[in-house]
Amino acid sequence: MKFESFKAGVWKSRYQYKSFEPVPVNHTWLWEDPTINTLLESANRALGELNAFSLIVPDIDLFIEMHVVKEAQTSSRIEGTQTGMDEALMSEDQIQPEKRDDWREVRNYVDAVNLAIKELDTLPLSNRLLKQTHEILMQGVRGEHKQPGEFRISQNWIGGSSLADAVFIPPHPDGVPALMSDLEKFWHDESITVPHLIRLAISHYQFETIHPFLDGNGRIGRLLIPLYLVSHQLLVKPSLYLSDFFERNRANYYDALMRVRISNDLIHWVRFFLQGVTETATKGRNVFQEILSLRTEAEHKLLSLGKRAPNAKQALNLLYRKPMLSAGDLEKNLGVSQPTANALIRDFIRLGLLREVTGATRHRLYVFETYLSLFVR
Repeated sequence: MKFESFKAGVWKSRYQYKSFEPVPVNHTWLWEDPTINTLLESANRALGELNAFSLIVPDIDLFIEMHVVKEAQTSSRIEGTQTGMDEALMSEDQIQPEKRDDWREVRNYVDAVNLAIKELDTLPLSNRLLKQTHEILMQGVRGEHKQPGEFRISQNWIGGSSLADAVFIPPHPDGVPALMSDLEKFWHDESITVPHLIRLAISHYQFETIHPFLDGNGRIGRLLIPLYLVSHQLLVKPSLYLSDFFERNRANYYDALMRVRISNDLIHWVRFFLQGVTETATKGRNVFQEILSLRTEAEHKLLSLGKRAPNAKQALNLLYRKPMLSAGDLEKNLGVSQPTANALIRDFIRLGLLREVTGATRHRLYVFETYLSLFVR
């Protein structure tokens, strides 16, 4: 199928509405547009550079955790969840009661990402894995009664308050299993020659168009991107998340998806997606460079602590995973006494590595500001 002659699907009349029925995607794809080749080359180069850092940065998993939290917070924000990056790093008892529902959605996303990546060790990227991930995403939050972990058996819609005024109506539920089966085959079909990033661009569009779940489709569809890259070994670690790019270009993102459905303009979508991969991978590479520089500087400062340096090094590693914490967090995670934890915090404040942010006399929280700032700009 050539991009230039692609027909995205048909609008089929239902009772009082029309659903969009997309065509299957599991076949070879070709294009004449030379811009796609250039964008594909740039995206692959940027992705390779990002992956190189995953291979050379010591204790890379410490920093991947922050990438996951950033993705969870940003992807959830696209769906209207109002949880700040600092709040996403807090424990539930530190969150104001009226904000806990949003906070749980973000933390569910973190749990869902971590489980899905771990499952890739034993499971291929599959509908089964997406269903398991969706079930975790929906636990105990808005949408928990909308068939968590199962493809929908009723009609959903995007935008508007009902089917009557919806912006877009995905395919009828009867067609969802076959469409998702076709999409799963597309991920793994070695008999067709399609570059991975092109395959991934088409897959994200197709998933969002099918909208197979009653809720959480945006988040699962965006999570599909790093899952695909890791499962096909384009990335060793889940270090690329496009939610930040999509959120910053939200109107263009939704417009690009709709242009495929309405005008068959798959070329515009693929260009947009490849641009997003390039920008996001380049930004991720730069963040890793800054992390390495910050790490060298911080560890040099710890040398001045003498016999307290070993505990301080453990505390620093904890801060890479959790750059906002309390003295109690240090006690629990390092297995040290309260006086030792308090002494470490005083040392870190003196060295310019921590700042107290509550202004309270009890239940104080401290932030590793220079590190956290790398993920919130």
